[in-house]
Amino acid sequence: MQTRLSVELSGNAAAGEAASIVGRCVHCGFCTATCPTYQILGDELDGPRGRIYLMQQMLAGEEVSATTRLHLDRCLGCRACETTCPSGVEYGRLLEFGRELVERKAPRSGFSRLWRRALAAFLTGPAFGPVLRLGQLARPLLPRRLRTRVPRWQPRGAWPAAEHPRRMLLLSGCVHDALSPDIHAATARVFDRLGVTLQIVPSSGCCGAIRHHLANDGARDDMRRNVDAWWPHVEAGAEAIVSAASGCGAMLRDYGHLLRDDPRYAQRAARIAALARDPAELVPVFAARLKEMLSARAGGRIAFHAPCSLQHGLKLRGTVELLLRELGVEVVVVPDAPQCCGSAGTYSLLQPALSSSLGRAKAAALGSAAPDVILSANVGCIAQLAAYSAIPVMHWLEWLDALLEEGRKR
Repeated sequence: MQTRLSVELSGNAAAGEAASIVGRCVHCGFCTATCPTYQILGDELDGPRGRIYLMQQMLAGEEVSATTRLHLDRCLGCRACETTCPSGVEYGRLLEFGRELVERKAPRSGFSRLWRRALAAFLTGPAFGPVLRLGQLARPLLPRRLRTRVPRWQPRGAWPAAEHPRRMLLLSGCVHDALSPDIHAATARVFDRLGVTLQIVPSSGCCGAIRHHLANDGARDDMRRNVDAWWPHVEAGAEAIVSAASGCGAMLRDYGHLLRDDPRYAQRAARIAALARDPAELVPVFAARLKEMLSARAGGRIAFHAPCSLQHGLKLRGTVELLLRELGVEVVVVPDAPQCCGSAGTYSLLQPALSSSLGRAKAAALGSAAPDVILSANVGCIAQLAAYSAIPVMHWLEWLDALLEEGRKR
């Protein structure tokens, strides 16, 4: 698919990269078979191939309308199309540029812009936690539709006190701590048992994904703040930067690309991106040691939901499932396992009908084999699935932490 850039975009490096990505698309249509929104809506423009065509038109300088923006808004950004594409089209990178361009070419109404900025500020700011806590206290009184969207309150467990020679940084902050406060502590406890200290740097915060997905300029400010916060610790020998949320981990991996044109941050951002690790990359290395700690094979039936960010963004499909099987767990077969749950950051708030349809379908698929528990690797997916599932949903590191504690007490 050849693209001639408009006069306005001629010489724009980002536009040139976008045109190059468009040029790899051969119209094969394989992507439509794995696109969640195309499967629901059946509209070519709500599939990757159609959206690529719309972005090609924008690059060429053709008229951009609210309809173009709508079809890009409906994209989950799950990147399943990237995994399917035989031509290596980097759709996620193209979508980033397309969304930023459409915001300029087809501006939203004042109310819509205000709502999206307020949403980003609220979710990444200090007010989110207290407001959520109030909602949790009032949860029994809320209408069922709202009650299912408010996660039950859970206490944060103890943080390990031991200090180990091996040290890694742990991304914290944003919605993660408020929605599931024990996930980070459980992650730290698991790593502590494996001889690794996880350290949270107080001056770090949201990875930038929420603002970035909303095409908000503040996203790069979030990234720069984290680079500044982590850099002294990287220079002091921190081995890795760990994210217990695969969505945030995928964002960290993009720091080098997104800040490549910033002369002050490009080199450091690339280093941060290279150090970003998901626990699914680190914990399996200790599989033999974990089995010794358990003192007995783990039992039970587990359904695992691999977040899109884990399987398509980080390319770690099957890693957690393999570890679980090595620990003796029966991992049930899930129909349409690669399908998105519909959470996708703020998507559940901005596209509630599509998100709800995907969430219900995913929860039903995961529960079809009657597992004892559903595990996942991303806090947004966990909250989404918990809203539609009668089966308990938790982070796989929370489950592993509880299992290791049982093994310690035996």
